[in-house]
Amino acid sequence: MGVVTDPGAHAPLSRRLGLTDAVVVGLGAMLGAGVFVAFGPAAAAAGRLLPVALVLASLVAWANADSTARLAARQPTSGGAYAYGRARLGPAWGALAGWAFLVGKTLSAGAATWAVGTYAWPDQARTVAVATVVVLTGLAAAGVRRGVAVTRAVVALTLLALAVVVVAAVVSGPTDAPGGGDGAAGPGTVLGVLEGAGVLFFAFAGYARVATLGEEVRDPARTLPRAVALALGVVLATYAATAWALVDVLGVTGVAASARPVADAAAALGLPGAVAVTAVVAALAAAGSALGILLGLSRTTLAMARDGVLPRSLATLAGPRAEPRPVRAQVVVGAAVVIGLLTLDLPGAIAVSSASVLVYYSVAHAAALTLGRRAVPLLGLLGCGLVAASLVVGVVARAVGAATGGAVGAP
Repeated sequence: MGVVTDPGAHAPLSRRLGLTDAVVVGLGAMLGAGVFVAFGPAAAAAGRLLPVALVLASLVAWANADSTARLAARQPTSGGAYAYGRARLGPAWGALAGWAFLVGKTLSAGAATWAVGTYAWPDQARTVAVATVVVLTGLAAAGVRRGVAVTRAVVALTLLALAVVVVAAVVSGPTDAPGGGDGAAGPGTVLGVLEGAGVLFFAFAGYARVATLGEEVRDPARTLPRAVALALGVVLATYAATAWALVDVLGVTGVAASARPVADAAAALGLPGAVAVTAVVAALAAAGSALGILLGLSRTTLAMARDGVLPRSLATLAGPRAEPRPVRAQVVVGAAVVIGLLTLDLPGAIAVSSASVLVYYSVAHAAALTLGRRAVPLLGLLGCGLVAASLVVGVVARAVGAATGGAVGAP
């Protein structure tokens, strides 16, 4: 039988997640749409310096993870950097982080479900994306442990599919895939590397999901830092191996020209049924990523509603007493993602999403400065600022270029 708590009572969520569950949530959020679609635009921006962009993205992600984990261990509650900024820096900082997270991750959830539609039914990608949001919102509202169970299966399939491509690339070596070879790739620029790092950061950013679920993790002071470190380590190794395999098979130019580089690499390697299998795995992985994002969004919404930044009615918990859930917040989050999908421009959404999330982490670094150790938070602030600025410059430059080209081409 369901029970609805008084939204003003600030009833706690149930601590039901262990270390493995927390790691799976982080992996599911990171090993999603990004690994299947981010390398193309990142290679287009960074050129032959794609490996440098990957290293930079991983360093920014590591700094963000370090500050987030230290804060989460000290303050294991829902809300992530919103809660940390509010508690350690003041309500305005918390509100900045909260709104940056909501905007960035709403666009990110839309991009992930758009990837589901692109792989599952390209001609009806938007319709599939909206339907996916509806299904995942219902799954998330049904309880976080159900979401973790689904995410665990998706993570296993994703790692298996990527491992097959990497091993096949090691065995076969470079291929004669169209567009392959690095000779035609651009030399890369500093701005291009920064922008490429920002695009790749879109794929890395899911480790924050562990912190936003902090109120539902057992022994958070011990579990949260370990979960973030383990999830990020696995993803760093997976992304490095995948990037090497894609460049080895397709070349930087081929990767940059591909909307589905993993599928194209699998096809070039001659793996039987590669395109169909990769499409299915990519759609499932993107759906798993979107599920993790929706869970994190509802928990941040819950925290902001508790503090009155959002309507307090969104702090209502429903469900059995053993596992109360922010159902109302989850439904509102799902509706916001659907609205974003109706006007989504995918490349712009990825850039704005990453820039917004980098603002969110900047607040986390500022809050981490109050913990004493300053080197990592300061480096993190610098990295977040540079990468976010490059993304904004890239979006503006493309918009100006499109407008100028349209004006020149107009009769």
